[in-house]
Amino acid sequence: MPRCFSFTEYRNWCYRSTFVKWGLRSTVTDLEDGTIMHCWVPNIRKESKPDLLLIHGLGANAVWQWADVIPHVIAYYNIYVPDLVFFGDSVTNRPDRTESFQAQCVMRVMEANSVRRLSLVGLSYGGFVGYSIAAQFKEVVERVVLCSAGVCMEEKDLSEGVFSVSDLEEAARILVPQTPERLRELVYYTFFRPPPVGLLPSCLLTDFIDAMCTEHAEEKRDLIRAIPKGRKLSELPKISQPTLIIWGEHDQVFRLELAYRLKRHLGDNAQLEVIKNAGHAFNVEKPKEYYKHLKSFLVDSQPPPSSLPPKQIKPTTVLNI
Repeated sequence: MPRCFSFTEYRNWCYRSTFVKWGLRSTVTDLEDGTIMHCWVPNIRKESKPDLLLIHGLGANAVWQWADVIPHVIAYYNIYVPDLVFFGDSVTNRPDRTESFQAQCVMRVMEANSVRRLSLVGLSYGGFVGYSIAAQFKEVVERVVLCSAGVCMEEKDLSEGVFSVSDLEEAARILVPQTPERLRELVYYTFFRPPPVGLLPSCLLTDFIDAMCTEHAEEKRDLIRAIPKGRKLSELPKISQPTLIIWGEHDQVFRLELAYRLKRHLGDNAQLEVIKNAGHAFNVEKPKEYYKHLKSFLVDSQPPPSSLPPKQIKPTTVLNI
């Protein structure tokens, strides 16, 4: 028997309505290779503003993960918020599950919207995709923000105890929860001080899972499986753009040592900000500090708009990172 009301779907509707009020519109781009990409784009793109790409992580769709950030940056940027493949209304029948493929799909959407230069913020898995974009499209990406994105992890880290959950299949089951118990476990791993999710009735958690986690569940697990496969730090390209790394001090998904590893890998080109008393979901636990770092890096440090003519979007290489 179908349920009469879904709190999750209602909240999703509220987020979408808010995006519309902010001057964004929902678009679908057919990449004509079996891939359909959904993206929120400006109703009217202002040439006087730079462009900012917001890339979500695993979990809910893009509107859930960026609704709290957009009010802090929309006055300064044209905002683009895609759903990655297998999230929201984005899907493909192609077999590729790498973040490199996700990056190319996103940038084809940017090209379709005449975006020639951009800065980006990648949250967790979205940081993997954002890093790949910065590496592949060097002449397009200006500034990079990576939030709790363990792009410097290596496949051997799984067996060497770097992660709280060393079994990849177990991690995939937690990160793509299909039961209330798994969702509670996910909250435990992502928060330093978890909200009292154990007190919530299972029906509410099931409602969220049905709306956000059930569709394309196996494909999402494949995305997770693809991350560490053959991954070596020595093969990770060094991106050249100014980069801000933001991390929660007590991140249990990607340990803080991965943040320092990434900072060493990028050298003086990157700055690291560690948010105290916060976990992987520092954007929820410490939003004011998060917004402060974003504004300082993206707005206060932003150079005047370039007078150079825009460059075409063209990947320098096809990476599998």
